[in-house]
Amino acid sequence: MIKMAITALIQTYPRTAIIVFSLIISLLITIVNYFVLDQNRMRELKDKQKNLQAEMKKHKDNPQKMMDLQKEMFSHMGENMKHSFKPMLITFIPLIIFFNWLRPTFAGTGIAGNWIWYYIGASIVGSLIFRKLFKMP
Repeated sequence: MIKMAITALIQTYPRTAIIVFSLIISLLITIVNYFVLDQNRMRELKDKQKNLQAEMKKHKDNPQKMMDLQKEMFSHMGENMKHSFKPMLITFIPLIIFFNWLRPTFAGTGIAGNWIWYYIGASIVGSLIFRKLFKMP
């Protein structure tokens, strides 16, 4: 009964439905990241990367110094990726299941060919807003 009602709403208002779904998913992913990521460490890494980028601009003419700074930058990027991997694992399986339901649901709507672009656009905007609201790095 509920599934039929949701499907009817999607068929009637496909653009609104995909934007709402996208915002809900973005919010859930942001909440998972908020509780799983070490916020202080992520901020430290981000600040170090900014400082390294500024140093690299100063030493454009010194290739050896640039190489050393790039090695340090890559080590910070690797640690950043390592921290981001855990929340990605938590959200990956539910997202795959959700998209397997979403794809055929939107196939019969007026936005069948481009619903993914609505999803991507709304999720980018939603993620930016939610990350600001949660004060995430």
